Amino acid sequence: AMEEILNVNAGVTFEERITDFEYHTHQPYTQSLNNSDEIIIAVQQQDIYTVPSKSFLYIQGQLVKEGGEGNIDFNELRFVRNGFLFLFDEIKYQLNGVIIDHVRNPGVVGTLKGYLSYNTNKVKALQMSGWEVPDTYVTMTDDNGNFDACIPLDTVMGFFEDYNRIILQGKHELILHRSRTDNDCIQIVGTNTSINATVSLKSVQWKIPYVKVSDEQRLKFLNFINKGKTVHMAFRSWDLVEYPSLPATKKHTWTVKTTTNLEKPRYVIIAFQTNRKNNNTTDNSHFDHCHITNVKLHLNSEIYPYDDLNIDFSKNYFTVLYYMYQNFQHSYYGKQSEPILSKQQFKNSAPIIVIDCSRQSEAIKSSSVDIRIELETTEAFKANTTAYALILHDALVEYNPLSGLVR
Repeated sequence: AMEEILNVNAGVTFEERITDFEYHTHQPYTQSLNNSDEIIIAVQQQDIYTVPSKSFLYIQGQLVKEGGEGNIDFNELRFVRNGFLFLFDEIKYQLNGVIIDHVRNPGVVGTLKGYLSYNTNKVKALQMSGWEVPDTYVTMTDDNGNFDACIPLDTVMGFFEDYNRIILQGKHELILHRSRTDNDCIQIVGTNTSINATVSLKSVQWKIPYVKVSDEQRLKFLNFINKGKTVHMAFRSWDLVEYPSLPATKKHTWTVKTTTNLEKPRYVIIAFQTNRKNNNTTDNSHFDHCHITNVKLHLNSEIYPYDDLNIDFSKNYFTVLYYMYQNFQHSYYGKQSEPILSKQQFKNSAPIIVIDCSRQSEAIKSSSVDIRIELETTEAFKANTTAYALILHDALVEYNPLSGLVR
């Protein structure tokens, strides 16, 4: 800082390497945007430079009330927080026909990841995507149910959040699979449960920045491409595993999955929902504590966390869980934590279990990693309780712009 003050003979440099940065709109191949439809949006031009991490989805649609009179009333019908991502049950991103990253159940994933990653200012900015701070409901529609939304893709998939460089050439595709029903994205509140509602999508567009660069920078890129060099794209992928219906027991061991050593989990986020899935009278952006008292994550022979948690929600003992939750931003992003949830909001809206396994010993470096989770509760799991394990894991993609090869 002192150097800065004394440096009176510093020159002025202007950043002129990027000469143009404009958003271009891409439409789906087909205009069929109904439940269970597959929506494919492609960027076909091969000779352009794009920045997919800065791209976003733009959707227009209408919330249609059935069996109810008059206009949309927020006291009887509304979108849940982050509800637009619940319109899809899978989203994939492909480069030259190879899947780079994908997310299953993006509504649940985006909501969990948002509770972990966002602060109040970020949520204010993401009101355009249907986010709201806890205890505030979403008001995205007019009286007739019309809405539009911008969903930045860096809130949807790890690749877009972590890899923010230009991609040279290549054919990009975004594949969105529409959910079977709209029950997870809307909530019927109040006493009039005879209402039913659906979401009619009018348009889904992918807006992606095209970049033009100065001649000098272009020559550097062409040189890089023509030498046949490979681009290494490292990021952290968000992989959701679901246990659709937990048994009515107080102790359960869940064999989550086996993964390769290259895709080692760095964080595992565990959450529960009782009777919320496909139930439009509940808020699907909320999670339940299910009287959890202990959780252990096993990666082969390694166990996280080291200590027992000894949580007891009936006695209000859950601060250790909140500590683990609020520490996430510091650990994941290397910045000061600014959690969006207060301790009470955490208990009421999203009592999620954040297990940080980002520091791992050499012992784990076998060719495959078995992921198991031990769950203990003070009361048996209720019927229709779903468990989620959101695994944030390493991923590496190699891309050769000259040959177009992706692996």
